[in-house]
Amino acid sequence: MQIAELRSGLTPPRIPTRALPEHAGETVRLAGWLHRLRQLGKISFLILRDHTGMAQVVLTEPEQIEQVAALGHESVVEVVGNAVAVPQAPGGVEIHAPAIEVIAAVNEQLPFDLYRPEIAAQLPTVLDHAAVANRHPSRRIYFQLAAALVAGFRTTLDELSFTEIFSPKLVGSATESGANVFALDYFESRAYLAQSPQFYKQMMVGVFERVYEVGPVFRAEPHDTARHLNEYVSLDAEMGFITDQRDVMRVLNQVIAGMVDAAAAKLEAAGAGDEFAIPEVPVEIPILHFADAMELLGKGDSEELDLAPADERDLCDWAEREHGSEWLFIEGYPMAKRPFYTHPDPQRPEYSRGFDLLFRGLELVTGGQRRHLYPDYLAALEAAGLSAEGMEGYLEAFKYGMPPHGGFAIGLERFVARLTGVQNVREVTLFPRTMTRLVP
Repeated sequence: MQIAELRSGLTPPRIPTRALPEHAGETVRLAGWLHRLRQLGKISFLILRDHTGMAQVVLTEPEQIEQVAALGHESVVEVVGNAVAVPQAPGGVEIHAPAIEVIAAVNEQLPFDLYRPEIAAQLPTVLDHAAVANRHPSRRIYFQLAAALVAGFRTTLDELSFTEIFSPKLVGSATESGANVFALDYFESRAYLAQSPQFYKQMMVGVFERVYEVGPVFRAEPHDTARHLNEYVSLDAEMGFITDQRDVMRVLNQVIAGMVDAAAAKLEAAGAGDEFAIPEVPVEIPILHFADAMELLGKGDSEELDLAPADERDLCDWAEREHGSEWLFIEGYPMAKRPFYTHPDPQRPEYSRGFDLLFRGLELVTGGQRRHLYPDYLAALEAAGLSAEGMEGYLEAFKYGMPPHGGFAIGLERFVARLTGVQNVREVTLFPRTMTRLVP
């Protein structure tokens, strides 16, 4: 019997496959994708997948077996049948005597099999077919983790009295930090895609004192590496009435702990708690000044203004050996390497009150204390050879009084990649945007 014949009000409400064990002995309705069809003699097993997991449907009627055998993988089907407790079935329950309705039949060969433990294709092929590839359970967990990290970020900052804001992504100035920007036509003028919400979150400190934002940022930098994207999700926060960058670092420490807790809970709920090494977050993440880091690396006499990727890996190895921590703060980066709005260290003006947070050998977070006095901004812009033209709205916030403040920005995709051990950040990005990729 087909489901259409059962529409007389007797069809039970749909349940997720994850809830099937709770309904053993009942008539149930499931809906999802035909993940796999296995034939064993006169019996076929239809594996149905939905957003919560998978269920096994037992087919014994020859006509029904023939009907289902003609369907391609990923066909969308609805099943009504008896939930029967069978210890060897997935989840201990399977569906017997099913009625099956085909909602959307697939008649073409998939670019790769989704029923295998891993997708047997190179990353470019996977990304070319992301609409299909992202259905695979091994890829879905990346995006579930991303959602959990964002939820943990929001929850922690909400509890610390931060207010979420939503700033524009079309901006009229390209002078924020010297990085390349994407320009576009905006009616009769020129506009740019925002490199970050930095200006806006600083301005909003004058409104709410503590703010955060989750949103896309755009960097037109010609990087083609495993750690860079030209569009990524940035988790930003800014807070006022601080003493120095250490106040910001303490809040970031709490935020990271909240995000990791949320990620661990998501993995546990998804039954993937043992798949990835979730780190412990120290109550106080160790801190190393940039100058001391260079000494530690044997580069004390070097004039280098930043850490190379190999340096970040070496310093993280040191932090794990000496402090048992996979996390390490590096503070006091040279002012020559930081944006004009970064506050200098009053005791060592060649160094800044900026910091990075390293995690498992990679920079994960950038932050610091910002300048807050209007005359200092005018002087900093002049020293950097930048014009105040186009930034009047931003500078107005400081002209009319801003407290000492600072903040940070976390790259979401990098965080997911580090948590999962993935080597290429594109693997954990839904639809990556890079120098060579603009579709799908």
